[in-house]
Amino acid sequence: MYRKEIKVLDCTIRDGGLMNNHKFSDEMVRRVFKAVNNSGVDYIELGYKADESQFSRSEFGPMKFCSEKDLERIVGDSEKKCKISVMGDIGRFNPNELIPRGESYIDMIRVASYVKDIDKAIDMVNSIKSKGYEATINIMAVSHARERELDEALEQIEEESGVDVVYLVDSFGALYSEQIAYLAKKYKKALRTREVGIHAHNNQQLAFANTIEAIIQNINYLDGTIFGIGRAAGNCPLELLLGFLKNPKYDVRPILDVLESDVVNLRKEIEWGYTIPYMITGVLDLHPRAAMKLRDGKDKDGYLKIYDKLTTEANI
Repeated sequence: MYRKEIKVLDCTIRDGGLMNNHKFSDEMVRRVFKAVNNSGVDYIELGYKADESQFSRSEFGPMKFCSEKDLERIVGDSEKKCKISVMGDIGRFNPNELIPRGESYIDMIRVASYVKDIDKAIDMVNSIKSKGYEATINIMAVSHARERELDEALEQIEEESGVDVVYLVDSFGALYSEQIAYLAKKYKKALRTREVGIHAHNNQQLAFANTIEAIIQNINYLDGTIFGIGRAAGNCPLELLLGFLKNPKYDVRPILDVLESDVVNLRKEIEWGYTIPYMITGVLDLHPRAAMKLRDGKDKDGYLKIYDKLTTEANI
C-alpha cells in the first residue's frame, strides 16, 4: 500500500525500554538509530522525557531521560534523516523546562494520556507547541474508555489544542479489526484538522493486522518496533510494516541488519512478544501486569492458574 501522507514512527528503544528499565548500552542505541535513520522511516522515538527529581539514573538507563547530552551521545555528528521523538507522561516531566526546538535534537514530543486526563494533556501539548515542537496526544487504553467520554475528549482536543496527531492506542492488545475500523472513523470524524495515528499491541497477534486496518481507514501515522519489541506482548513489527507499505522511500535492509546484530540476541536477555499469559490478558481486555508478574516468576507457564485467577477477579 502506497500513500504519500503515511508517516512511520519507530519506537523500538522507547517501548522496548519498558522491559529493562531502558538499560540499553549507548552502542546498541546508536546502532538502532543508525539503522532507522538509514531506512527512510520518518521518526524514531528514543525514550521518555522524565523528570530526574522523580526518577533515578541509578535505576533507569539514559533513554528514560533523553537529556540533550544523552541524545548527543547517540546522534553524534550523523546526518539526521529521520526526526527524533520522545514521550512525556503527564506529571512526570515539566514542559516549561524544555529548551526551544531549534536548540534541541528533539523534533516531536508525544504526550501519553488517559481520557480522564485530557485537560492536562491539552495544557501540556499547548506548552510543548509554544516551544516549537511537533506534538501528539496518545489516548491510552481506549478499549476501556466510555464512548461518550471519548467523544467529548476528541471534541475538546479538536477545539482547544494545537496538537498535530492524535493516536488510537490499543494498550491491552484487546481490539479486533472491526473495532479499529469503528474507532478510526470516530477519530477521523471528530479530528477534522488533525492527523490520526495507530499504536497496536500484539497480545492476540493482531498488531500488524490492526495497523493494516487503520491504514485502510486513512490513518496516516503508524507505530512499529523492530522484531515487535515492547512491553509484554510487544507491538507491530516494523519490518512487516515496511514490507507491506511498498513505498520505495523505505528500505528494510538496515532494519534487518540491526535485527540480526542486536535485537535477536537481546531476545535471549529479556522477553517480549506473544505468549499465552499475554494472550489471556488481551482476550480479557486487561492490563498485562499480572501476566508480566507470572512470566518473571517460577511458574511462568502457569496458564490455567492465571486464567482462572483473572476470570474470577473479573467475574467472567
